[in-house]
Amino acid sequence: MNMKQFIQQHRGDWKALEEQARVLSKKRSQLTTTNIDQFDILYQKAAQNLSYSQTYFPNQEVTQYLNQLVSKAHNILYQTEHSSWKQVRYFFSTKFIGLLLEQWKGILIAMFLFFLGGLASFLVVADEPLQLYSILPADMAQSIMDPGDLEANAHAGNIDASLMSAQIMTNNIQVAILAFAGGLFFGILTVYILIYNGIIVGALAGLFWSSGNSYVFWAYIVPHGIIELIAIFIAGGAGLLMGYKLFVPGNLSRKYQLKRHTLRSVQLLLGTIPIFIIAGVIEGFITPADLSLEIKYAVALLTFIAFIVYMLFGKYLLQKQEVKGHHDLIPSYNETQQ
Repeated sequence: MNMKQFIQQHRGDWKALEEQARVLSKKRSQLTTTNIDQFDILYQKAAQNLSYSQTYFPNQEVTQYLNQLVSKAHNILYQTEHSSWKQVRYFFSTKFIGLLLEQWKGILIAMFLFFLGGLASFLVVADEPLQLYSILPADMAQSIMDPGDLEANAHAGNIDASLMSAQIMTNNIQVAILAFAGGLFFGILTVYILIYNGIIVGALAGLFWSSGNSYVFWAYIVPHGIIELIAIFIAGGAGLLMGYKLFVPGNLSRKYQLKRHTLRSVQLLLGTIPIFIIAGVIEGFITPADLSLEIKYAVALLTFIAFIVYMLFGKYLLQKQEVKGHHDLIPSYNETQQ
């Protein structure tokens, strides 16, 4: 479309965003979940329009106007100090899910890289278990505990579950942060982190496969591992997308791409923190507990189902919000055309 058609098609949304920005900037203490939802819908549309305008009308006044409008809306949406609980609830119930759905390709690529490294090391170690010592760091290889020993120590009370939980949770969050931060280096570090962690898991799986203890091994991995890996893939996907946009910025500047995708990636990273907390609690208290292997597998299944339900519920809220936002925008658009 030409610039005139572009302006006519979206002018109503821009005016509605201007008006809501004016109202919210004066009455931040009166923010509610409803008007935050409506404002966010308008903000996301304006941000998409800005990207389009920067591509096809880079030197026109409409691009400057949209840049100022989006910047103002961004400040109001993300820097307000009031209604913090409502914003937290909105973020985890709706915003985070929306970001995941928008970035699903990056998450799948992160998962592929992890399993690529895992498959390679699994095949090597399953064929020759001693190769484990050439793949893993020496201290890690020497500290590997047989699942039977782990179960015996846990039953005897030799494992501090709370300490283990805290240490594991901290380590996993560090991995996620590194995977995310790797995007600043054009995603190269992110690729390394994902493949390397896949190699570690694959090598361990190959070791226990060769000894005929795979069923026991995975019983101590999957209860926490399902959602733990999901969180790492999310962080890794965020880092990969950031790196890709820096490497191939398209018609936009690298500075703009960095600013935009750093914000999105940080939001995704923050959304994974509760997932890591849950995984750490499971890994510290349930994984080493004196429970049957079947119960441990059941816990893994329940965590996976719970995450799917969470995603479906969030998607439902998003769809409901989009329908509501569409109806709320119609009056403003008609009034503008008049």
